[in-house]
Amino acid sequence: MFDRLKVGIMGTGVIAGVMAQTLKDMRGVVCYAVGSRTADKAEKFAQTYGIKKAYGSYEELVIDPKVDLIYVATPHSEHYANVEMALSAGKHVLCEKAFMLNEAQAVKSFEYAQEKNLLLTEAIWTRYMPIITKLKEVLASNVIGEPTMLTANLGFNLSEIDRINNPALGGGALLDLGVYALNFASMVFGNEVADIASICTFNNLGVDMQDSITLRYTDGKMAVLNATALSECDKNGVVYGPKGYIVVENINNPLGFGVFDRENKKLAYYKRPKQKTGYEYEVEACVRAIQEKWLECPEMPHSETLKIMNMMDFIRKSNNISFPGENDFLKEGEYAKEDTVGDDTPLPDNV
Repeated sequence: MFDRLKVGIMGTGVIAGVMAQTLKDMRGVVCYAVGSRTADKAEKFAQTYGIKKAYGSYEELVIDPKVDLIYVATPHSEHYANVEMALSAGKHVLCEKAFMLNEAQAVKSFEYAQEKNLLLTEAIWTRYMPIITKLKEVLASNVIGEPTMLTANLGFNLSEIDRINNPALGGGALLDLGVYALNFASMVFGNEVADIASICTFNNLGVDMQDSITLRYTDGKMAVLNATALSECDKNGVVYGPKGYIVVENINNPLGFGVFDRENKKLAYYKRPKQKTGYEYEVEACVRAIQEKWLECPEMPHSETLKIMNMMDFIRKSNNISFPGENDFLKEGEYAKEDTVGDDTPLPDNV
């Protein structure tokens, strides 16, 4: 029988806490260890969530021989170095979104994981949720006809959070919120994008705080996406077809979706299955992949992560957005210094 997979959490912010809580009652896995920049943070986190091992550095966490899978929940700027550290120690890795700062980092990380024969996957939780499978089934039923357009909005007032405002931490609305809208469009329309037009508003450090993005696909479909770190919004996704439309409630943690005809009459409503937090699905996918000795999860294959990263690179380049040192990883053996940045800064629980 397959032993319980032991998870080590890297980082002690809000999303790390959600993962720790999720792992508590799951079958087949246990939250065995946590690593932070300081022993005090790690100890407090471990006590809160009943975790056996607490380490005051990420290096100590990854070299624990009992840890099977590392969940990386640190700022975007640290993902590349943190993932490489875990892979170097022979650990499978589940890394939070946005996966890396840019596509080049993602390519290098996937190549290294394959070289080490280890699982590496992006923790973009919506990709793993059963409600998304149901959405695809309903769309395939032709109830609204062949969709031609979609819209997706995601916004929270995160204006006071340093990690969002700071370019050194890979801040901005795109990597934190726009990534959900892009993934929603990708899950519905695929990735045959012909053109991308985007415009942003910035803070005084040049970080994008609001993004409006339009995608035109090779088959003529269009997606209009909005992300804001300055305001609250409806967070909905709408898919439009010639016979009606579908409204998905909350694209970054869907509550369910309604199907409407051309007279705006609700034909059906599909509610999401009962869930612990929504994080359990990505963990279950990792357990399955490790058992089967897969190096990627079919729910979010490497190719999909790379396509999303490529689009975000294009959007950033179009708007002159860059992150300090984002290409320093090209120098062999160079790692980000662990003591230069804190663990993942608190965000709303569903981000």
